[in-house]
Amino acid sequence: MAEHGGLFDGVFARGGAGTDGRAWLRAMLDTEAALARALERAGRAPAGAGAAVTAAAADAAAATGPFDVGALGRQAALSGNPVPGLVAALRKAVPPDAADTVHRGATSQDIIDTAAMLLARRALEPMAADLAAAADGCAGLAAAHRDTVMIGRTLLQQAVPVTFGLVAAGWLTGLDESSEAVARVRERRLALQFGGAAGTLASLGGDGPAVARLLADELGLALPVLPWHTDRSRIAEVAAACAGVSGALAKIARDVTLLAQSEVGEVREGGGGSGGERRGGSSAMPHKQNPVAAIAILGCTRRVPGLVATLAAAAEQEHQRAAGAWHAEWEPFADLLRVTGSAASWGADLTGRLVVDPARMRANLDATRGLPLAERVSELLAPPLGRAAAHDLVARASAHAVAVGSTLRESLLGVPDLAGWVHGAGITSAQIDAALDPAGYLGSAGIFTDAALAAHAARQK
Repeated sequence: MAEHGGLFDGVFARGGAGTDGRAWLRAMLDTEAALARALERAGRAPAGAGAAVTAAAADAAAATGPFDVGALGRQAALSGNPVPGLVAALRKAVPPDAADTVHRGATSQDIIDTAAMLLARRALEPMAADLAAAADGCAGLAAAHRDTVMIGRTLLQQAVPVTFGLVAAGWLTGLDESSEAVARVRERRLALQFGGAAGTLASLGGDGPAVARLLADELGLALPVLPWHTDRSRIAEVAAACAGVSGALAKIARDVTLLAQSEVGEVREGGGGSGGERRGGSSAMPHKQNPVAAIAILGCTRRVPGLVATLAAAAEQEHQRAAGAWHAEWEPFADLLRVTGSAASWGADLTGRLVVDPARMRANLDATRGLPLAERVSELLAPPLGRAAAHDLVARASAHAVAVGSTLRESLLGVPDLAGWVHGAGITSAQIDAALDPAGYLGSAGIFTDAALAAHAARQK
């Protein structure tokens, strides 16, 4: 949960890491403390300065007073960002002989960009764990329902039979592949920002690269080839990873909302609140059991494209430091991490508790009266009749079945004109029955499901 405890946090801030103002403050203080330690290690600060700044920063991260988020935000109006106010307060909080060490060599963007990287790392870690849990839930569903037959739907219309195992395998693959993008960003693209006023570290003389290397080591971030003040590819890659996660989770959630409709009823969400409360109720309709987790995921993911678009637009930054584009990133970046992390947490809840109703799936499939198997019947009749004639015959039989409310079998074998063609082709009623068996027209559904499960298992090794 986010630390500010807002009214909508139960839905939109369910992830495991805070991204609010207090989280930003902690990340900026961590960066300033690490810089002081790096300067001391490089011989650019007196002995003990690193420890003094680190202690003051740790106290500040948990205190109010001059380090109050709201106060720093108000001071930011004087300089366009909160770092100058933070630095002034931190210098007052350390012993006099350590004050000159605070922020030495850095510029405001160094602190905020590096804090953004720390914020991303802290947010992506629980997100990755939740995605892994959601994927495991999908793997369990895929294995348990490998051969559970249901109607497939394309363009929201009944198509041909599939298995719920294959549906869950598709969810699983989407989660696994988006998780790989998150892992790549976490491991390789979260980098230190340290370039000073214009990316040259001129104020540190020849010691700039050494201090940068030590600072990256202190923070556990990658050391970039050079400062990236106006190269926003790292921000864009975090955004892209979140967009991929959002798409994979939204796919699952949308399928669940459709399959959980009262008229469909093939799945439902299980579980309740943490205190045993009933979940999914309506303020007006006592009978309702709404798919809360799926709805919450969609509420989170619907916000992602706009946030990503803002970050993409802000990637165009002029000269050595941007006027406005960099500032435009701060809140969308944090919001993106927050809502994507929340969606991932809801995803773990959803897939781990989803209740599947194979009997309802079979009933819905049987209610199609055999029409989704028309393609297979056409394939059966094609050798003796020719493909075009077979297609025409089955199309006429399907139209008759729809018109009178009969099954495709009844139309093919019970309407004399149609039955004459079937019998004349040498096709028996037993062959028609076999062609109309949904379990016999699943193609490679089982093979694909097994492949997804095997790929998931391999990723966990």
